[in-house]
Amino acid sequence: MTPAQISRTPGQGGHSAELRGAARRIGADVGRRRFLTVTGAAAALAFAVGLPGAGTAAAAELDARRITEDPFTLGVASGDPLPSSVLLWTRLAPRPYEADGGLPARRVEVRWEVAHDERFRRIVRRGTATAHPEFAHSVRVDAGGLDPDRTFYYRFRAGSWTSPAGRTRTAPARDARNSSLALAAVSCQAYHDGYFTAYRHLADEDVDVVLHLGDYLYEYAVSATGGARGYTDRVLPDHFDRETITLEDYRMRYGLYRSDPDLRAAHAAHPFIVTWDDHETENNYAGDVPENSVPTEEFLLRRAAAYRAYWENQPLRTPQRPVGPDMRLYRRLHFGRLAQFDVLDTRQYRSDQAYGDGWRVPGPESEDPSRTMTGAAQERWLLDGWKTSDALWNVVPQQVAFSRRRDVPGDAYKLSMDSWDGYPASRERVMDGARAAGIENLMVLTGDVHVGYGFDLKADFDDPASRTVGTEIVATSLTSGKDGTDRPSNWDTLTRANPHLKFYNGRRGYALVTLGTELARADFRTVSAVTTPGAPVSTAGSFVTEAGNPGLTPA
Repeated sequence: MTPAQISRTPGQGGHSAELRGAARRIGADVGRRRFLTVTGAAAALAFAVGLPGAGTAAAAELDARRITEDPFTLGVASGDPLPSSVLLWTRLAPRPYEADGGLPARRVEVRWEVAHDERFRRIVRRGTATAHPEFAHSVRVDAGGLDPDRTFYYRFRAGSWTSPAGRTRTAPARDARNSSLALAAVSCQAYHDGYFTAYRHLADEDVDVVLHLGDYLYEYAVSATGGARGYTDRVLPDHFDRETITLEDYRMRYGLYRSDPDLRAAHAAHPFIVTWDDHETENNYAGDVPENSVPTEEFLLRRAAAYRAYWENQPLRTPQRPVGPDMRLYRRLHFGRLAQFDVLDTRQYRSDQAYGDGWRVPGPESEDPSRTMTGAAQERWLLDGWKTSDALWNVVPQQVAFSRRRDVPGDAYKLSMDSWDGYPASRERVMDGARAAGIENLMVLTGDVHVGYGFDLKADFDDPASRTVGTEIVATSLTSGKDGTDRPSNWDTLTRANPHLKFYNGRRGYALVTLGTELARADFRTVSAVTTPGAPVSTAGSFVTEAGNPGLTPA
């Protein structure tokens, strides 16, 4: 985040068919061309390479036995668990810091296995999948026919190479009356701000699933020494020391991030449910409005590149595959009768930030009822899903602070125009929808702000005595903001200005949430430092909220 934005041109969605088609066709030939001086609709039509459909064999086959270097440098991952299936992912990249990953533009057949045991003596499913060069040799397998609510192990093989083993877990059956679900919430992992030590600790936690709430990578330049990591034993290539713009840039940046051993360990240990925020594309963009004053067509080319690289590098199913600059990321997952997850995308469809972004005095522009954080279609999807929900806990993993955050006590306060405070009518429609649907145990999971918060959701944020209608757990960053501190400089001011704020801590780490039939517990786990490796983890605060009686109280 930045405190203010460069002047921006208002706009939302509504991409023309020509633009969608042109952006859809951006591909490998874009190479290192920068878009920085290209403008107008002609730019959208200039970069053309066909994007193959799912399963298309557009390239000749490479005999995997000819791969002479370990292709599994980026590890393995699983995601979006269903009762009978889990999405399995890997990406072949013997040289992850290179644009082509170190492989020729030829498809590779990859074998996969799923087993009950980590030694793979009891195989339950196996098969083959194709790693297409058009998708950066990423591999995704929707491994079906699995038993619900059970742990499995998986791995991939290419030629003589075998990937590390991953551990995953299916969701409980849709009608199961499960009594417990443990999850972790993570966000904001700027490579250049420190080591992913918290991920190493998270790999050892006993959780069923990890929710990644955005800013999986950052578009900013990473120096040869890894920024705050201060490498003395390695030198990163020069091409990382610039902002990501092209498809090659984003692909190589994912190669840098996913080569981190602590990140790989967390992915191998737990299934992830992911959603993005802004930095996977560009800081604080809104819909088709970029941060800086560049033409919309140019930005949508960049957005198409960023979205495609995101899908290539995350454990997401085929329905999430982007079409040009558009990608449906919002989706719903069920964990028995205990929990329903409504995963939101608050970047792709939002109105532009009011008053030029930053912290501003609210007024007619920000309070315009037509403004939206989610877009109309996603908003309807969310509210309709609540109407039919039979879950005890309705959990909303999303990106930016949902609760009211005044910066100072009294009437002369400002609000963040990039958060839901900049879209109060949109927030009110969501809260009205939850109330109309009879949602009693609403929990919002949030990232973005690089601190840990625990909020009570109030029926009227202007009235501290109004009814509490839910809770919001804000996961601090993995690294973004560097080491942080237990009490940031505005701790006293912010807690006095917002009586519904029950917890505030500025260290790095993650949040653990355990959902039960009687209450939910939130533990804010933090590390003492990220600018040096190997810091220990501790619990900065623990809170519970009772089923049917929302509100955070110390555990």
